[in-house]
Amino acid sequence: MVTSREASKCLANVLLLESKTRQIFVDLGYPVKAAQRLKNHNREDELLYSRILFLTTYDTTLDFEDIFTNHHLAESINQNIARHSKHYSKTGRKDPPTPTDIQALSETLKLLFNLSQYYPQHLNDLAKCAPNILKILCRISLATPVLQPPVTYLVNALLNLSVVYDDKPRKDSDPNPYFPKPDQFCNIDRFISILDNAVRTYTEEQLETLATPLVTLLRKVFEFAPMHVRPHMQTALLPSNSERSQPLGQSNTLASRLLRLSNSAVAPSLRESIASLLFELSDKDATSFVRNVGYGFASGFLMTHDLPVPATATEGWSTGASGGDLGEKLTNVDGKEVNPVTGQIREMEPEASGEEMTEEEKEREAERLFVLFERLKATGVVNVKNPVEQAVQEGRFEEVD
Repeated sequence: MVTSREASKCLANVLLLESKTRQIFVDLGYPVKAAQRLKNHNREDELLYSRILFLTTYDTTLDFEDIFTNHHLAESINQNIARHSKHYSKTGRKDPPTPTDIQALSETLKLLFNLSQYYPQHLNDLAKCAPNILKILCRISLATPVLQPPVTYLVNALLNLSVVYDDKPRKDSDPNPYFPKPDQFCNIDRFISILDNAVRTYTEEQLETLATPLVTLLRKVFEFAPMHVRPHMQTALLPSNSERSQPLGQSNTLASRLLRLSNSAVAPSLRESIASLLFELSDKDATSFVRNVGYGFASGFLMTHDLPVPATATEGWSTGASGGDLGEKLTNVDGKEVNPVTGQIREMEPEASGEEMTEEEKEREAERLFVLFERLKATGVVNVKNPVEQAVQEGRFEEVD
């Protein structure tokens, strides 16, 4: 058996380094034997043969249907993950997971992710391991930095398995492993805790790869969360009213860090995922979205997704508004007026520095802007219309003595 395992290690290395050998392995019919070895109650076998089967999901013609149907692949994966979960009981076992245990779990999770991605027709069978994956993720000791194996593989595996619970109307009393009784918030709190740890530790470039799956998982879970769980997620991830003493996004909370990342120039996938999460936490309502995060953070998402901008955020630009500043049209939070652009409570905004412009200064500034618009128009680079010219055409321009 020792010789066989050593040979299997060499085989796994060859399959990793030389992709063309994977098809040879498949043509010889060995994937079936690898699947049979997964039934052994041995962590080294699990590590090796999960890795070998994982590699054959790339650059081969292997169809796993026969292995699923005739060799109980989903059942083997579920049983192996169940055995791993026993290391993470609440009472605490005397035999904590060894490095080999953790490596074997990682390889099984990688195989699980690919199979759930390429064979969605078997998701119902594969999803039986979701409760144990959630159990492990909730109870595993988090390393520093936090997003490293096996935590990253646990999150990735849950991404596809969550589909089984999506788009299914459920009563609050229906069992759902993502919201277990008696503590239905434990998994959500763990996801959010990991995210909070990550955004404080990694650079934006690192978060682009590492944190995007976790944000996507939170989006999926929120979509099918029971109605009494949603407010808990909204409270944890959206800016609180206590943060409105200054413009939103300037504090050190998780919500503020997410807002800043939603405008990241170097992490486009993460930026889109976070903005989508905040929009969905706002019940997919543009007015609530602007109210929750401020028009400054919401505008890009609304415009790129062709969503209507709430009137309270734009009336400040129209002639019908009282005053000319976008910030003069205010929303209301807990009875206090709030600047819709920055999200800050109006009475806590710093007073404008300097004296107010005189009428002569306003006229000179208007003339300067008129000239600048005319120059910009003459370049032909962009098609702009001088606002003064537009006001005259619409009869909104009034000469005064």
